[in-house]
Amino acid sequence: MKSKLNIYYKYLLASGFAAVTLSCSNTKFLKEGQMLYTGGEVKIENDTISKKDKNELQAALEANLVPKPNSKILGLRPKLYFYNIAKEPKKDKGFNYWLKYKIGEKPVLLGDVDREFNKKIIENYSENKGYFNAKVTYDTVSKNKKAQVIYKLRPGARYLISNVKFQKDSSLINKEIQTFTNKTFLKSGNPFDLDVIKNERDRIDNGLKERGFYYFSPENIIVQADSTVNKGHKVELNVKLKDDTPRLATEQFTINNVIVFPTYNIQDVKQGKYKVPMDVDSLSKHAYDDIYIIDPQHKFKQKIFDRALYFKKGDLYNRSNHNLSLNRLISLGVFKFVKNEFVLSDSLNHKFDAYYLLTPRQIQSLKLEALGRTNSANYAGSELNLNWTHRNFFKGAEQFKAAVYGAFDVQMGGQENAKNIFRAGANVQLSIPRIVAPFRFNSSSAFVPRTNITLGYELLNRTEYYKLNNFNASFGYVWKENVKKEHELKVIDITLVSPANVTHLYDSLSLNNDAMRRVVAKQLIFGPTYSYTYTNTMLPRTNTFYYKGTLDLAGTITGLVTGADAKKDKQKEIFGIPFSQYAKIENDVRFYHKFTEKSSFASRFIGGIAYPYGNSEFIPFSKQFFTGGSNSIRAFRARTLGPGSFDPRTIQQGYLIDQSGDIKLEFNAEYRANLYKFLNVAAFVDAGNIWLLRDDPSRPGAKFTKDFLNEIAVGAGVGLRLDFSILILRLDLAMPLRVPYYQKGDRWTFNEIDFGNAAWRKDNLILNIAIGYPF
Repeated sequence: MKSKLNIYYKYLLASGFAAVTLSCSNTKFLKEGQMLYTGGEVKIENDTISKKDKNELQAALEANLVPKPNSKILGLRPKLYFYNIAKEPKKDKGFNYWLKYKIGEKPVLLGDVDREFNKKIIENYSENKGYFNAKVTYDTVSKNKKAQVIYKLRPGARYLISNVKFQKDSSLINKEIQTFTNKTFLKSGNPFDLDVIKNERDRIDNGLKERGFYYFSPENIIVQADSTVNKGHKVELNVKLKDDTPRLATEQFTINNVIVFPTYNIQDVKQGKYKVPMDVDSLSKHAYDDIYIIDPQHKFKQKIFDRALYFKKGDLYNRSNHNLSLNRLISLGVFKFVKNEFVLSDSLNHKFDAYYLLTPRQIQSLKLEALGRTNSANYAGSELNLNWTHRNFFKGAEQFKAAVYGAFDVQMGGQENAKNIFRAGANVQLSIPRIVAPFRFNSSSAFVPRTNITLGYELLNRTEYYKLNNFNASFGYVWKENVKKEHELKVIDITLVSPANVTHLYDSLSLNNDAMRRVVAKQLIFGPTYSYTYTNTMLPRTNTFYYKGTLDLAGTITGLVTGADAKKDKQKEIFGIPFSQYAKIENDVRFYHKFTEKSSFASRFIGGIAYPYGNSEFIPFSKQFFTGGSNSIRAFRARTLGPGSFDPRTIQQGYLIDQSGDIKLEFNAEYRANLYKFLNVAAFVDAGNIWLLRDDPSRPGAKFTKDFLNEIAVGAGVGLRLDFSILILRLDLAMPLRVPYYQKGDRWTFNEIDFGNAAWRKDNLILNIAIGYPF
């Protein structure tokens, strides 16, 4: 114990010495008279401000000081050090240039600091937050060629709002403003805050835009502050229109004509083929209800614009319908550019024409993809895909996609005689930009709802074992409430699995293994599925969240009608095939926290359960849960972990079945950081497992019990991510820290870690190569 403490103290001493050395070494590069600027500090001298307000004010003020000192990591400035030790490059390339100007950071000196400018920043910001009597002084503290500037702020008392007046007059625009003054951000008793005043101006502008005032601007609003009408530190606010507000900004506009150019091209305009604006006489032959559609070649059905556009002739202009129409046109997926213009056509009656200038995308595309891949189960392979897309299949912005593919995966070491895998198939999808149903579906979302119809077939050939024919078909809907919330309902989702050429070798291997026999059993699965997705990860926030919940119900109504009960009677069949009955629910929750622009934390929890009933004693193999692999618990090879404490080493040599379960729990945590441009690193921990709901004699320990926490697998590792924008190549190296099929008490493996042992590395270091982030 004493020797370990000595080593620990030596390590601390060495680390401290290195920190001091590296820190001091930066100042030795300074010239005579130069001082390294280490930052500015704001000290607030006021006993009447609450601690919370004082901390918030101090943090905001220090964030506004310029320039920023050299960046620090654990108290050190390595970027500055690299700049100092690198020689001045002769060219704008090469190692020295990269080290000095890409990795390194130029020293920020005290001479670069304009203290008077920072003083004005502090005074102005304080006044904008209601501290009208702010006084600032500053002083410079220097030692060992380092300097810090200390700013002392005496803000005085903060002024509060005593009263808010919205000036009244007889104009139409003023009457409209008065209708929503009750929702003002300016409240009596609140502190004076210039940012809140700016938000109030934007609020008024948004309200007026919804009431037809197209040409209005927040700059037309003035908020006058008067601190002389009240005793004490109070201020009265008077909200009014500026005297020089343009006449157009005060007028309420309605829509006259709505004109659509669905094949708009800027080159055609230059050649005089299109005239914008158009006269009324030339418009009449293009009329469709209240819309004029200029499509001489009839490339698009007129109905799609009637559904997408929310402006009609005579409507009062409002910004919501303006943006809604543009977003729905974009979400049709058939237009590359969407442009909107409002042209004044009747200034006397305050009317303008709405023009929609739409440039179509390439209607058809053919793409050939060749992919190479590898996974942690020691398979390497390739896939060839041929995809054809038509974006206007029936001239109503319907998207039709057809694909054929072939793939193979070859065993490269690992389990002997695991055999190669070949896949080939085809699928088609028709996506219609509306809800096709016997009921009416109204959506005011910016996203066009879609009806999706899919058909597919795949042949899976696991050489020397079996072939499986997989047929699938679905019909359903996808709709988004807004940018954060999406729903997908497959009214019917059918899967038919039919085995072929099951070999005697496989029969002999699966003789006493029910799980292996179910892999090649005929399966008919049909029923509705529903998923709900919520995410705000696209927003520029420090903390973001993602959730997806999926519910899968198979054979429910059919089972009730037929009275199916596999425990009491022979399974009910359709076309000679027993149909599956189960309920499955899965939840995927993710949380992201951004530390800085170059570092973040990501986490994920997956929890799911599948319960068979009625006509089924077991969940179909294709619908069960799996774990392990590049997007799961990376310290275990794909689909080899679990269920429960089942030991896969007991499986008969020659075939390693994909391990599946009825219950899944998984947690992942990952720290991500950017090193240089496209080069990112990560450190991660994964934990979880799968379990069965019922005992399986061929897999002892697989059943879910109250002891499930002792059967959690844990792995950890590090990774490299090469982010080339259009492609993210990921390499994760992981090792198991806890193995659930080891003996109780010996499942943690810290004492077995031996990086110097080749045999240990071969069995425990798992390299995952993948595309994209794991979550």
